[in-house]
Amino acid sequence: MKAKQVIEYIFFNRKFALFCWFGLSLLAVLQASAENGLNNYFIFKGVFYHTLHSKNLYAPYPAEYGDINLYGPLFSLIIAPFALLPDKLGVILWTLANAGFLLFAFGKLPLPARWKTALLFLCCHELMISSAAIQVNPIVCGCIILGFAYTQKNKEGRALFFIMAAAFIKIYGIVGLAFFIFSKKRLLFITWAIIWSVVFFFAPLLITGFSFLSHSYYDWFQTLKLKYAKNISPGPDSLYQNVSVQGMIRRIFNWQGLNDLLVLVPAAILFLSQYLQHKYFRDLRFRLYILCSVLIATVIFSSGSESSTYIIAMPGLCIWYLLQRKSKWVNIFFVLAFLLTSFAYSDIFTPWARHHLFRPYSLKAIMPFIIWLIIIVQVYKKQFLKAILPVQNSEGVLFAV
Repeated sequence: MKAKQVIEYIFFNRKFALFCWFGLSLLAVLQASAENGLNNYFIFKGVFYHTLHSKNLYAPYPAEYGDINLYGPLFSLIIAPFALLPDKLGVILWTLANAGFLLFAFGKLPLPARWKTALLFLCCHELMISSAAIQVNPIVCGCIILGFAYTQKNKEGRALFFIMAAAFIKIYGIVGLAFFIFSKKRLLFITWAIIWSVVFFFAPLLITGFSFLSHSYYDWFQTLKLKYAKNISPGPDSLYQNVSVQGMIRRIFNWQGLNDLLVLVPAAILFLSQYLQHKYFRDLRFRLYILCSVLIATVIFSSGSESSTYIIAMPGLCIWYLLQRKSKWVNIFFVLAFLLTSFAYSDIFTPWARHHLFRPYSLKAIMPFIIWLIIIVQVYKKQFLKAILPVQNSEGVLFAV
């Protein structure tokens, strides 16, 4: 079998991709369970029971778990079916549900089936990292993608359901509102955003009281402020936090006093500059570029980003690569970006590199940041018009050139 055929088999074999997708996540959560690494799951479980019993959601509970809860009150309803199960069964089903939900989201993208299979294979290691940490990020990523996919299909009600659900779970899910420009019914888009915001705000009243709920939102805001201060401050756990552009700058240049606005304001201006290409808002290639930009920016400019958060950025990197016309240098660049991002903290690199380069300087963020800048430049130069465009005809999905 020729090398090209082997690569085709690995990238586009759906059964193999699904095996890797669910198999690696299951292996990761089983290992975490065996090593008593379920702290995050106990935090999740606590959100449900503390809401149920009207106990402060954001207070420390050292007898139950380490660290504190950072998720919104709505999360109490999402985790409820799993929290009611025995811990080891609940955490396994939670992990598989995360993987299944993100798989569902990929399936709704306006991409050829082969590309969706390739996404599963390319993102499965990053999903495993998230699964090992027992995270909710795959669900947040899935909600952002579904917000895009349903806006693309002119189903604003469904799009805003997922966008606002993500925002009420982890606040940065609100980035899905960036897809507003793609809606043909923008007033309806705004209306559904308000409707679902009200629904999700009050939804926890199903298991708790109004006074507790309203105070919980205040506590959530205060906790996020404290978490931000902790993320940007040097400390014993700081190497695992703020794996972002700001974190990278702070650590490489030893600039602890960096004001994040010096990064975030130029980043916001660059991101919004993409919207100057307004006459291409209906072009699927442009829309996919914006999706990639949103997914990557959500992670690389967040002070709360950890290694496990990059399951949100990785689909953006991979979709961008699939859109490119392939050349030797494009392939080499993507392989380098892929390895330096998804495998930055793995055994592919030496322990010395991991402990003295990647982690201390937040270098996992560097290649996604470079690709994000490339996307900005490509949009500015209208190079997205040269992208490979998946199109639908009477015979099915084809690759247009």
